[in-house]
Amino acid sequence: MNDRLKTICEQFISDRDIVKSTFPWDSSYIIPLCAMSLGSRNVEVTADKLKACRKALEQHTSIFSNFRGNTKLPMVTILAGADDPLDKMQAAMAIYGEMREVFYGSEYLAYISAVLTDMVTREESVAVAQRSKELYNRMKKEHPFLTSSEDSGYAVLLSFSEKSDDELIADMEQCYKLLKQHFHNSNPVQSVSHVLTLGKGSSEEKCERLVALFKGLEKAGLRYSTYYELAALASLSILDAEMNTLIEEIREVDEFLSEQKGYGLFTIDRTTRLMHAVVLVSNSYMPDAVTTTAAMNGTLAIVAAQQAAMCAIIACGASASSAASH
Repeated sequence: MNDRLKTICEQFISDRDIVKSTFPWDSSYIIPLCAMSLGSRNVEVTADKLKACRKALEQHTSIFSNFRGNTKLPMVTILAGADDPLDKMQAAMAIYGEMREVFYGSEYLAYISAVLTDMVTREESVAVAQRSKELYNRMKKEHPFLTSSEDSGYAVLLSFSEKSDDELIADMEQCYKLLKQHFHNSNPVQSVSHVLTLGKGSSEEKCERLVALFKGLEKAGLRYSTYYELAALASLSILDAEMNTLIEEIREVDEFLSEQKGYGLFTIDRTTRLMHAVVLVSNSYMPDAVTTTAAMNGTLAIVAAQQAAMCAIIACGASASSAASH
């Protein structure tokens, strides 16, 4: 394991333990994702900071808010990266308000609105919301029974693309058709097609790369899920990295995690552990600064990996919320 990846993994375990000790009754499935989010943004986390952020969240939202529930702890950790958590919370609420003008409210929309606070101003979010809604409507026209609130987050990420709406829709539809030849669960395949559309290259090239990564992991003894977790693997596949390197890095991180407390037989299962390994490897490719189109695309890929992982957990609903193992 290279030094950068080793540091990311060790920091993840440290951050996870701090988050877990501060919020011992939260889901053991959501806590690791929050720790990964902290690490990807180089946030120095303390229990006092997390508690202050929880207070800022609770001051601005009701108990029935979409910023609570499964998104409460992710929101707390997003606020933890701000110099002024109250100001950050107000920005998230303002962007969510713009998004609610064009989308139905949901936990997915609340989460992506908070993520957007690091990407756009409230004024810029108006244009993002409008383009996102147009893309979402076209997604729904293509797949009326598959497209739902979880796809709003992907529509938001796709709105940053330099491609035209026509190009984006054509790309994702071609990816969907190609992927259905390999993966048979329609809803996850649709999410994957959205993620791959963020990447460069032809639809054929991107799908072939994802399938090669999936099969490469299987050959290495790492059987990856074909359900909601697959979108996180797609996010990694569109990064500019050598295939064998990615497979080896995933294997190394998975092995590292298997030796850590919390990843045993009666805690987080192997499927989820492997998704965690994929997201951590994705985080290791986060650019130091977003100054080029390539860096922006890389950043969107990492955000998509985190979004995909969060969708996988939220999609589990009550089971994820009640599955805490302490």
